Amino acid sequence: MAREFQRGHKAKISDLTAGTDLYVGVQINAPGLTFDISCFGLDANEQLSDDRYFIFFNQPKSPEESIQLLGAQAGDTESFRVTLDRIPADIHKLSFTATIDGAGQMSQVGPGYIRIVAGGEEVVKYSFTGSEFTTERAVMLGDFYLKDVWRFAAVGQGFDGGLEALLRNFGGEVAAEEPAPQQAAVPSFAPPAQAAPPAFGAPAAAPQPPQPAPGFGAPAAPGPYQQPQPVHAAPTIAAPMPPQAPAAPQAPMAPQPPMAPQAPMVPQAPQPPMAPQAPGPYGQPLQQPQFGQVPGQGAPPAAPPFVQQPPAPFGQQPPAQFGGQPHGVPQGVPQAGAGLRAALQPYKEAATGQRWTSQNQQLMRADLTMGGTPVLARQGSMVMYQGKVDFGYKGAGFTGRMVGNATGQEMQLMRCTGRGQVFLADEGSHLHPIELQGDGICVSAENVLAFDESLQYEVRRIEGHGIPGGALFTMQFQGTGTVVVKTHGVPVVLPVTPTTFADCNAVVAWSSASQVIISSQVRLRRNAYPGHSGETVNLQFRGAPGNFIVVQPYEV
Repeated sequence: MAREFQRGHKAKISDLTAGTDLYVGVQINAPGLTFDISCFGLDANEQLSDDRYFIFFNQPKSPEESIQLLGAQAGDTESFRVTLDRIPADIHKLSFTATIDGAGQMSQVGPGYIRIVAGGEEVVKYSFTGSEFTTERAVMLGDFYLKDVWRFAAVGQGFDGGLEALLRNFGGEVAAEEPAPQQAAVPSFAPPAQAAPPAFGAPAAAPQPPQPAPGFGAPAAPGPYQQPQPVHAAPTIAAPMPPQAPAAPQAPMAPQPPMAPQAPMVPQAPQPPMAPQAPGPYGQPLQQPQFGQVPGQGAPPAAPPFVQQPPAPFGQQPPAQFGGQPHGVPQGVPQAGAGLRAALQPYKEAATGQRWTSQNQQLMRADLTMGGTPVLARQGSMVMYQGKVDFGYKGAGFTGRMVGNATGQEMQLMRCTGRGQVFLADEGSHLHPIELQGDGICVSAENVLAFDESLQYEVRRIEGHGIPGGALFTMQFQGTGTVVVKTHGVPVVLPVTPTTFADCNAVVAWSSASQVIISSQVRLRRNAYPGHSGETVNLQFRGAPGNFIVVQPYEV
C-alpha cells in the first residue's frame, strides 16, 4: 500500500521498497499553463557541477542512463526512470522540479502529485494543490538525497522565477543566445556579405544603385557612397583630397607613410604594410580613394580599410579609443567587468527546498512552510525573516525554570510560527544542523541555537565523583527533527572508543547511546603541592561502534 507523504516528510528508500530501479511520476496542470518538469543531479554542495545531469526536454538522459526522461504516461504529466545503484558517486541529490513555461503562477495549479513506483506498485505519493503557493513560478517537488543511504523527501517548496532562475540557483549556467551574430558582424568593421562579390571597387553601399560601377573611380559612386560614410566617419578623413590626405593623415599616423607609396603601387594592394587593414580592404570605406581624382587608386582599398570605426585615420585610432575592445562594443562598456551582481553572487540566498539550510558557516535558514511544526529558537537569534512569521515567548513553566536554574541547562526560547523563512545566528558562532530520525543526541543548552518543536528534550544528569556537586548536566534531544548546534570555531567529530576522553568545557555534543563517565585526576597527594595541570576533570566516553562525540576548539 502506498504511503501518503506530507510536505517535509522523509524516509529511506530501503524502507519504502527493496528495489533500486524506480519510476517517478509527476502530475501537475492548470488551465492555459504549460509546465517544464526537470530533474537536477546535484553534488555534495547541492550544485549542478555537471550539466550532463540536468535532465529536461532537451537532454532526456544522463551519460550512463541512470536518470531518464520517459514522457507523459499512465496519467502522469511527466515521468522519469531512476536507477539508484547506477548513479555516479559524485551525485548526492536528485531534485525534481516543475516550472511554468510563460506567464502564470503556481497558485493556479490544480491538485497534483509526485509519486514513486517500484515493481509496478506505487510505494509513496506526495500530493499538493495550488493553495499551498502564491506568486511562485516554479516548485521543487521532491528529492532523492544520499545520506549514508538513498532517501526520499517530499519538498513542495515554491520558487520565484522560471527554469532559468532555478538553474542558476543550483549553480548552472544559462547559455546566452547570441543576438543576431551575423548581423552584428556586418557593421562591425567587416564587409557585408554583398561586399565580397564586387571585387575591390564596389563599396558596401554599392549594391544600392552603383553595383555596375565597379569601374574603380567612377565619380557617380561618391554621391551614394558618402551617405554611408558619415556613419563610419570616413568623410572626416578628407579622402577626396589625395594630395592633402598623405600630408595630414601622415602626421598622426605612423602607418600612413606606407600609404603614400600605395598610390603608385596599385598592384601593391598586397596590403603588406597594411596587414591590419587586410580584413577590410574590400570594405565600404574604399570609396575615398575612388572618389579621389586618381581613379586608378580605387583598386588599392588598403588605404581606407575598416575606417568605419571612429573618425580616426585609417584604423590606427580605433584600438586606442576602444581600449582593445572587440569591434562594435560601446566605448564606455567595460570589456569583462564583474559588476555588482557578480560581486555579490557568492553571498546570495541558498534556497535548497529543505526545512533547514546553512547559508554560510554562521547563518542558518529555517523554512516554516515545510514540516508543519513551529521552530523553537534562542531568544534574540533572529537576524532576518521573509513572509508572515510570528514570534512568541516559549515559557518553560515553573518546574522547568527551577530545573534549568539548578542545573545550568535553562534555555530562553521563542516560538517561530507562520509561513515564511527565518534566518538565525548568534554572535558569529559556527552553526551545524543535526537531523535526528528516531535517535538521540546530548547537547549542552549553551550550545543549542534552535530545533524543531517536534523533538522531545529533557535535562540529563551525568553521575561522577571528584567535581563540585558530584554531577554534570546536559540536554538530551530525541525524536524526528533537526537541532541546530552552535560552536566556537570548526569542531571535530570523533568516534567513541574505550580510550576517548574530552574536556568537559570543550565537548559540545555526543550520541545519547554513549556511556559517559566523569574522570577526575584530582588526588589528595597532588593537592599538597602548589599548582595543578588545569586538566583535572574530563569526560570519558564508551559505547558501541557508531557512537560519536563533537568537540570544539574552545573551552567555555
